This record gives sequence, structure tokens and C-alpha cells, in this order.
Amino acid sequence: MPVHHVEHVMGTTVSIDLVDSDDVELVGRVVAWFHEVDEVFSPYKETSTVTRIGRGEVGLDDEVLTDDVLEVLEACEFLLLDSDGVFDVWSLPSPNGTRFDPCGYVKGWSVDRAAAILDHAGVQNFSINAGGDVLLRGRNHEGRPWRTGVRHPDDSSLLAFVLEAEGPLGIATSGSYERGAHIHDPRTGEPVTELASATVVGPTLSLADALATTLYVMGVTGLAHVQGHDTYDAAVITRDGRVLSTPGFDRYLAG
Repeated sequence: MPVHHVEHVMGTTVSIDLVDSDDVELVGRVVAWFHEVDEVFSPYKETSTVTRIGRGEVGLDDEVLTDDVLEVLEACEFLLLDSDGVFDVWSLPSPNGTRFDPCGYVKGWSVDRAAAILDHAGVQNFSINAGGDVLLRGRNHEGRPWRTGVRHPDDSSLLAFVLEAEGPLGIATSGSYERGAHIHDPRTGEPVTELASATVVGPTLSLADALATTLYVMGVTGLAHVQGHDTYDAAVITRDGRVLSTPGFDRYLAG
């Protein structure tokens, strides 16, 4: 029988749906992974590694800089250069009072790593939804491509898009409708509100998530930035309700 599990972790709700496995123990391993990520990377926890890094309490030779932490730091450095300074996790107001907050990358990365656990166990068809950012593998419970709704930024009862695709696929959306104007432009320190929402699709959720944040900060011109990353596409909704997208985005829209 398929397995469906919902876990409140990392400050959000994570839903795990396995189509071709009934391995509850395997789901437990995935859930344990998310809690491990929360302990290490949460900017809300006083003792997390992220908080300690932000406070300057951790040096490059400190043992708390595990391979996972170094992997995230290296990825964030790449994204900083890739975005010409728009994606800068070292210049953001963090809940812990520092200027270091890698959450714009960590959530997608943690879901990709969770998917790797399931991949390694031989599960071929599943979805993981982490607070509206979704990773898909294979097909859904009916043997058809997954259908994923992206909520409308102005009305939580409406959908802006319904996307239909087989995995592997990551779908990430950035906007201010969940937590207010919480996304800042690190170049100015000010919250950004040009767009109502930005959605990015691509083979990994980690990069899709980071690109969605970058696109939201860049505004409409950020569509060209996303298009410069092979196999990633995007759509934005402007404050006046216009929908603009990269040429490849339409192929994901449900008919």
C-alpha cells in the first residue's frame, strides 16, 4: 500500500507520498533527516550551526563544519557569483539577529537529499511537498503524470497554475503572500515587492528554490537569468496580474 506522511519540521509542513512503497521505516529515515537539517541549519535555533556561523563562533577548522554544512556553503558561494550578488546568504536579516541565512537554498537542498534516500532504496514514484515547494519522481498513484497546483498570490482559494509532469522535477515558488515581505534584496537591504510571485521548475529542487528567490528579487528581468540555466524554466505574476514566462514553461501547464 502507498504511504502518506505529514511532518511539521523546519518551520513548515512536509508531506511525503510514496506510490510504490509501503516502507514506513524508510519514511522514518526521511523524517529523521529533516529533523537533523532543522537542528543544524535553522536560523531560529540558538544553538544551530547556522546561528553559530552567523555569530562568528565557528572557524573554518571547527568540527561542526560537517560535509553537509560545507556543501551548503559552497553551493551558496556559487549562487552568489552566478547571480551577480543577488543571492547572497551573508547579507540577509536573519531571525537569529545575524546577517547569515541560507534558508533560500537549504530547504530545496534538504528535499533533494531526502529524495536521494528514497532513490537509493529503490522507490521510483513519490512526491515530497515542503511548504509548497515540491519534488516529484516518476508518476502519481494513478500511473499518470503528477498534477501540482501553484496557489494564486492574491487569493489562497485560487490556483495560479496547474502543472503536469513526470519526475524528476522540482517546483519552487517565491512570494510575499505566506510571510509578508520577507524576501530582501541583499544589495539594498530592502524588502522586494515588484512581483507577486515567481515560480521555477527544473530537475532539482535545490536550484529551483534558489532560482525562484533570485528571480523574485530581480523582477521580470530575472526570467532571462533563469533561462540561462539549462532545463530550468520560470513564470512570474506581476502586481498588476500579468503572467510572464520563459518559452519552455508552457510545456508544464496542464491542459
